[in-house]
Amino acid sequence: MLRLRSYLNPYMTIFIASVVLLFAQANFDLALPDYLSQIVNVGIQQGGVESTVPEAMRTSSYDHLRLFLSEADQQRLSESYRLAQPGDSLWAEQAVDYPLLEEGESLYVLNDLSDSEREALSTPLAKAWLSVAGVEQFMANPEAAQEMGGAAMGGFDPSTLPPGTDLFQLLARTPAAQREAMAAAMDARVEVMGESMVRQAAIARVRAEYDILEAGSHGRQNRYIIRVGSIMLLMTLLSALAAVSVSYLSSRIAAGIGRDLRHDLFRKVESFSGVEFDKFPTASLITRSTNDVTQLQTVTMMMVRLAFYAPIMGIGGTIRAINKGPSMWWTIAVAVIVLIGLVILIVSIAMPKFRIMQQLIDRLNAVAREQLSGLLVIRAFNKQGFEEERFDTANRDLADNTLFIARVTAVMMPLMMLILNVLSVVILWVGANQVAQANMQVGDMMAFLQYAMQIVFAFLMVSMLFIILPRASVSAERIADVLETDLIIKDPVNPLPLNGAFKGTVEFRDVTFRYPDAEGDVLHDISFVAKPGETTAFIGSTGSGKSTVVNLIPRFYDVSSGQILIDGVDVRDVTQHDLREKIGYVPQRAVLFSGTIASNLRFGDQQATEEALAEAIDIAQAAEFVYDKEGGLAAEIAQGGSNVSGGQRQRLSIARALVKDAPIYIFDDTFSALDYRTDAALRRALRERLGPRTLLVVTQRISTIREADQIIVLDQGRAVGRGTHDELMASCETYQEIARSQLTREELAA
Repeated sequence: MLRLRSYLNPYMTIFIASVVLLFAQANFDLALPDYLSQIVNVGIQQGGVESTVPEAMRTSSYDHLRLFLSEADQQRLSESYRLAQPGDSLWAEQAVDYPLLEEGESLYVLNDLSDSEREALSTPLAKAWLSVAGVEQFMANPEAAQEMGGAAMGGFDPSTLPPGTDLFQLLARTPAAQREAMAAAMDARVEVMGESMVRQAAIARVRAEYDILEAGSHGRQNRYIIRVGSIMLLMTLLSALAAVSVSYLSSRIAAGIGRDLRHDLFRKVESFSGVEFDKFPTASLITRSTNDVTQLQTVTMMMVRLAFYAPIMGIGGTIRAINKGPSMWWTIAVAVIVLIGLVILIVSIAMPKFRIMQQLIDRLNAVAREQLSGLLVIRAFNKQGFEEERFDTANRDLADNTLFIARVTAVMMPLMMLILNVLSVVILWVGANQVAQANMQVGDMMAFLQYAMQIVFAFLMVSMLFIILPRASVSAERIADVLETDLIIKDPVNPLPLNGAFKGTVEFRDVTFRYPDAEGDVLHDISFVAKPGETTAFIGSTGSGKSTVVNLIPRFYDVSSGQILIDGVDVRDVTQHDLREKIGYVPQRAVLFSGTIASNLRFGDQQATEEALAEAIDIAQAAEFVYDKEGGLAAEIAQGGSNVSGGQRQRLSIARALVKDAPIYIFDDTFSALDYRTDAALRRALRERLGPRTLLVVTQRISTIREADQIIVLDQGRAVGRGTHDELMASCETYQEIARSQLTREELAA
């Protein structure tokens, strides 16, 4: 496929925009599980409280926290909060959110802190909140203090105090060294719990603080869930918008590349000579221009949509999943290894079949084309059964190959789902244990599970690419083979002009020709001169090289040695366009195009007038059937001229060449489909009305060329006779044999 990478260049801007949108879509999709985790962890379990650093707290709570903070942390705490007292502006602002202030109690309000400042204060406050909660528990339940013992508070045993003693006031009067020992002892017990459990327990205490302040914690929870849920909804909408945009842009890129490929294929095939058509059969060219291009369009669209999205999802999902559950990374690693092995196995099995699929399509197209074009012959020889068997064999081979690929690839989805379900069970089992040990929160486990699913689906998308890439790669190679074919017949770098007083003299000088890869020459040392106003005819047995001679003039093939000159200029020294502009060519097999009679005739000259068309029709002896048809020149012609007879097709083909009004006319066995009467009338009209044109006629009929100015007799590629009819009858044995096989004694004697 790299051989066709240049076709992406015109769409690079759209491609880059698609990649940017894919990156955005992937990030939106990857963010959703994290927000779900926040809703579960913070919104549901923590009541909407996000941090251990409260937005506001009572002065009593502030004083209690200071007892369990180091001097540095106390300084940081005092810098982070402002005191709001009844009567000042800050107190009035906070009274709306905290109804308790109406009773005249002051509180501390958090300043606008950066994330780093809030994070630096979070951990010390979390431990302090737990210490405060522990002291409150001792005060509420002295028996618990007896169970904890004095060691829990640095040697101080609260159970020995009288009932109703305020431990916080007592601790405030305690020496700093003893208080630090108590804080260290509590910190040691807190650290055993683990950071996650410490955070959750501290937030529970912060939530209780909000409840005491009558701040409406239930409303806080709803607001948090609605806020995060709104963000999730917005991201989902943005992801959907990005996905739709990428689909549109990828379709534009794929359709544009397909259009450009078909355009270039058509132009390349138009420049093919007979050599290239021998290399690429018609059925294969049709498949390459249609099915192969379609395969590339499909894979281009899939590549744009998935080739970047899937890796971003896979890599991003892995990183985020490990951040959510570092202890469960091995579950994803095992799943990824199994997925990679599965993809490699399936691709290795299906790849050989993909390589031969396009060849089987070529074969099926070739068989179908042969049967449709030769339907009458098949019926005439009663070969319907044989041809049906040929088609069934080609069809069955393609069907078997396609079914094998379909069966192999169909296994992938169930296996992927099995891996996904097993992975989900393992994650739930391992995650449940982590949650039970307070090493992980429920929301994080849910997010980890979703990231695991995203990773698996990313590999599923990659596997789809691996399935379609082999076939598309084969198609790309087949298209590139056509586009990169080195043409045998090329225009010269510095062409000579064919203009001015052009006459149309055609000269062969010692021309020898051999078909590519042939073992021997087809023509040997052919030399002659065809002059304007004269008819030069070629006759000989089948396979003698008559059509080959005239096909060398418009450069359908190039000579192997010797020269072909037009008005003294070698045909290889002028452009093909200029050369063929001077030639009116009527092929051996008449080919008409779908349209009308007029559109077929104007194929020779798009600007031809109605009078020119009428004159060409009259010379070609086609007026009788053309004007008898309903619509006349506007009568419809089916593809290939299937709705007219062979003789009518041939006469329309001749008329089309005459419309061109060229200096040189080549009739390659054109008159064989005409009856003798029409043949004679047509030759007479050509002599009378074409004037000083050079006529080259290939025929097998003696009667067609009896009046030719020059007859060249070919036998096994050699010119064995040259002259008029009478001269050849007297001197050329090969010509005499042909004449005796076609003419009566009276005609021979005439």
